[in-house]
Order: sequence, then structure tokens, then C-alpha cells
Amino acid sequence: MRAPLYFEDRVDAGRQLAQALLARGYTAEDTLVLGLPRGGVSVAYEVAEALGAPLDLWVVRKVGAPNYQELGLGAVAEGGITYLDRERMARMGVSEATARRLVQRKAAEVKERVARFRGGDAPPDVQGKTVILVDDGIATGGTVRAALQSLRMRRPGRIVLAVPVAGNEILEELRPMVEDLVCVLARPDLDSIGQWYASFPQVPDEDVKRLMNEARAQALDGGVSARP
Repeated sequence: MRAPLYFEDRVDAGRQLAQALLARGYTAEDTLVLGLPRGGVSVAYEVAEALGAPLDLWVVRKVGAPNYQELGLGAVAEGGITYLDRERMARMGVSEATARRLVQRKAAEVKERVARFRGGDAPPDVQGKTVILVDDGIATGGTVRAALQSLRMRRPGRIVLAVPVAGNEILEELRPMVEDLVCVLARPDLDSIGQWYASFPQVPDEDVKRLMNEARAQALDGGVSARP
């Protein structure tokens, strides 16, 4: 038996998150669920299915510190939006010139991933809609910040940030950026997202494409739908 408030995997996390959103009254009406590839799409799929809402994705890439890629200095989101944590850059001794090179590299990766995951399709139309932005958890928050800034420029009606697990401090920092925030498990002692999952493997690109294809197929049966 698993411990309370502990996720078996991203599917379990997505189902728990969906129940939290349903309890807040969210439905499919004028709602679009966006997952952050790659792990966030697995969670978002379960959310979209439970709400009966359209599913799409929003591409963001973390800008990692030189020689320590796991330490995020910021992120680049599709649409050309960049967020950089300059306090952390200063602590790490990362210059603006180095940061620009890192950002350019990640911007190219974003462009490539947009083409890979979305093909020739246009980005989802979020104007006037309730956008539920989903990831599998939030540690430093750099990728989420970039995604939120990029989406805000497209004039959604409301943005709801929804995650299974995150640190208390980063949630409070992000709260002013959204109309609502839903988190199943908020922790004061979050060291890593994976520590709250029994199974937390890397999600391959093929799984992201499979979930999006399944969403499109299920749309024909009235289930979770992907934007045409």
C-alpha cells in the first residue's frame, strides 16, 4: 500500500490532479488543457480525459547552468519568450554573454521540438479560453514562468496552473501570475519532483506523440479531444 499523498506514476498523479480540478468546478466548457512536454503531457492527458476537454501541448526548454544542466537558470518557451533568474546567474558566476549563448541554443531546441510534436499545425488558439497548464511538478519554476509569460501574451480568458506536487515557496511566487492554482501536494521540503513518485522515468518523445495521437483518436468517440 502506498503512503498517503504519494503518486504511483504520472498517470496516478494526473488522475488525482483531475479530481482536484473537478472539485473546483472546472469542466470542458471553453477549457483547453496544455501539457508541458515531456512529463507534463502524461499528466495532462489524464486531466483532459477526466474533464472531457481538448488537449494540446506547449513547448518549453530549461536553460541549465554550464557544466550542471540540472540546475536551471531559466527557460525558453515557444513564441520566443525567455525567463532568466539573474540572481542565480550571479551566484553561479554566469555572464550575460554566456546566458545569451545558452538561450540561443535552447531556442533552437524549442523550435525543433515544436516541429517534432506539432508538425505543421499552428499553436493552439487560447484567446478567451480557460487554459489549464499542467506539468508533472514544479521545482525551481523556470519552465513554468516562461510558459505562463508566453501564454499570457495570447490573451487567454483565465490561466489555471495545475500540478501534482510543488514546493510551497515557488507556488507563492507563481500565484500572482495566474487566476487559479491547483496543487495536490504542496511541500515545504521539496528537494526533487521524483521523490514523490514511486515511478518517475524519463518520458520519450514517442510517448508524447502517442498520447497526442490517442487524444485525437478519442475525440471521434467523444472522449478526451486534441485540437484539430
